[in-house]
Amino acid sequence: MMKHVLGARCVRCGKTYEAVPDLTNCECGGILDIEYDYEYIRRYFTRETLMGRGECSMWRYRELLPVEKDTPAPPLRVGWSPLYEEPRLAAELGIGRLWVKDDGLNPTASLKDRASSMAVAKAYEAGAEVIACSSTGNAASSLAGNAAAAGMRTYIFVPSRAPKGKVAQLLTFGATVISVMGSYEETFEISRYAIDRWGWYNRNAAINPYLSEGKKTVAYEIMEQLDWKTPDYIAISVGDGCTIAGLWKGLKDLHAMGFIDRLPRLISVQAAGCCPLNRAIAENAAWRPMEENTIADSIAVGMPRNPDKALAAIRESEGLAVNVSDEEIMAAQRILGRACGVFGEPAGVTGTAGVKKLCEEGRLPSGASVVSVVTGNGLKDVANAIRFAGEPISIQADAAELLSAFAERGIEP
Repeated sequence: MMKHVLGARCVRCGKTYEAVPDLTNCECGGILDIEYDYEYIRRYFTRETLMGRGECSMWRYRELLPVEKDTPAPPLRVGWSPLYEEPRLAAELGIGRLWVKDDGLNPTASLKDRASSMAVAKAYEAGAEVIACSSTGNAASSLAGNAAAAGMRTYIFVPSRAPKGKVAQLLTFGATVISVMGSYEETFEISRYAIDRWGWYNRNAAINPYLSEGKKTVAYEIMEQLDWKTPDYIAISVGDGCTIAGLWKGLKDLHAMGFIDRLPRLISVQAAGCCPLNRAIAENAAWRPMEENTIADSIAVGMPRNPDKALAAIRESEGLAVNVSDEEIMAAQRILGRACGVFGEPAGVTGTAGVKKLCEEGRLPSGASVVSVVTGNGLKDVANAIRFAGEPISIQADAAELLSAFAERGIEP
């Protein structure tokens, strides 16, 4: 029995459930939210507790995670990714301070490892041996890697457009991979059929409420790395809605615990070619499905499965919603690479693209402090990186050719 967890509540109808390991959606179809006894947790978990803790992973915050006391942490070290302050880029953008959280340095190179590590822990508790999910790529590879390390089998459903780098990860990790000739929505539905038929543990983030609880640890790390000083804004790319919902849940946890004295505003960034949640914010209306028309495959979700929590997070935080083109996304990839030495995949840098666009439009105050989360590593999609960054200079092993090539391009070493 998890003494620090009160239960789970449907965000749509309010019905409550016991927080059992194999929890899924409410009977009304709404997604559940895990609720905690903060008064109980405050008795033994404080800032001072963390200061003396050697564990450098997401599991350093175990007291705020929905796991049994004796549940082992999964083998891969997930979390505690670096937070870099970037004064040169902040000056270039015209804002006060900017930090970049590079979550592409997680074991399988994306923030989704946080959710998958939680999925493995809850699968331990459920006595499951097989875990399955549908994914545009990163959730799939993170599940496959984390499950492989834990000795569990995986069945992964991906749209056929998934980048080869991500599919290569899946196969290398030993997953059974099913490539679906269709949209993410169609991929999700066939995965749901298979999970129901064979009784596999469900890692789909919009079905399993525990996964946002893993993702929320990125908020804990940001705030601890900032010495609990809240930035004005935190920017993040948005697809299904689960990540921004988790980010907001983590921030609210810290505020409820008294670790931070105020909450930041969120910046929800979507690709212009697939932005159903941001469109709903802009129109102050219900969300509607969209086509999935962007190179940022990890956030190309035309029918988001976690809209309620995501929209609530943006609205509760009085957040900003901004859409960016594929060209703006790839420009942000180059800027992060050249100014910060951080290589993010298209979906991973979309948050930074949004910050840049808001600055250009004058929607961020000049003295604002901003954290931008890079959610995935650029090595997952090298094809698009090369397409936009260009090919290398190619010469024979000849000094004259080198000098000629430099001269043609106006390069002065």
